[in-house]
Amino acid sequence: MWVEIVCGLVIYKLFRRFFYGDDDILDVETTDSNALFSVAARLEKLYGGKVYTGLRIPDADTGQLQNIDMVLVTKGGEAVVICVQNLSGFFSINADGSWVSTSGHNLKTEHHPDPVAEVKRQVAILKYYIEGRGNTTVPEGYLSCKVICPNPNFRSAIRSDYFPPEVVTYEQWIQLKPELKSTFSGWIKGAFLGGKKEMQESIQKLNFVLSTAPTWDRLELKGNKYLLGEFLDFKGKQDDVLSLKAIKRSKISRLIIQKTSMFGIAHSKLQVLYCSRDYRNEGASASDWKEVTVRSNTEVLFQLQNSTKSRKFKLSSVVSMSLSA
Repeated sequence: MWVEIVCGLVIYKLFRRFFYGDDDILDVETTDSNALFSVAARLEKLYGGKVYTGLRIPDADTGQLQNIDMVLVTKGGEAVVICVQNLSGFFSINADGSWVSTSGHNLKTEHHPDPVAEVKRQVAILKYYIEGRGNTTVPEGYLSCKVICPNPNFRSAIRSDYFPPEVVTYEQWIQLKPELKSTFSGWIKGAFLGGKKEMQESIQKLNFVLSTAPTWDRLELKGNKYLLGEFLDFKGKQDDVLSLKAIKRSKISRLIIQKTSMFGIAHSKLQVLYCSRDYRNEGASASDWKEVTVRSNTEVLFQLQNSTKSRKFKLSSVVSMSLSA
């Protein structure tokens, strides 16, 4: 019996090491960031255009970076600042706009700051940033905002329509359809003031400002797990680290990992593809990508969003990494 148990543990460790590396990605908590990217993907599918995720916009009043979950810019020129509240439990609203949740068998009560007030503050910060970067005036009311609650365990202790109009409850979220744009934002301002040509130019300018805005770095792990945070460095054998020396955020925007050998787990090699940062083109052609081969146990040192601790992830566990400028 003990022989079977030991053999089972060895096989499990080999399986885990081969497919995930030696780090603890199976235990990494990515629920909130996965919800973020899931919402972004559905919004792009529903309304077209582009969703900019994990923004860090400079706040002139505080001198700090303001986290903005995402901004949706539709093909029609709508711009919506979106806060994703991946909360679970039964929710009600206090008179001051804060939320109260009750969850668990012991009916634990928690208080949450007013997310609508917070996302409206983000709208003001983003408006000021766009005007400064785009050298233009953003019409008052052009930037709308929404708070989306995509967690299926989100339950309302009151009727959904009793929430502020900026809030999209889970029931409303799953019922959204492309033709029901009025449910989501209600109007299309036609981008900035002017004719069709001016409108298109304004949309292009807005997309450029948002695409070059500071963001969190993004790490995609095996198992469809996403992390937001800050890439710090590579760790490993000296020759591998030197091979990766060219990958710096000032020069590189994205890298992807491909396995070059399916055998020899301890000595397997990985193919790292990376492309130079170029704001002129949204995508990179095949000729733009460069290649370097390193040991699979080479690690990425990554500090998670809202955390003071850094974590190491083996490149064998990484699918891709996107770096902010």
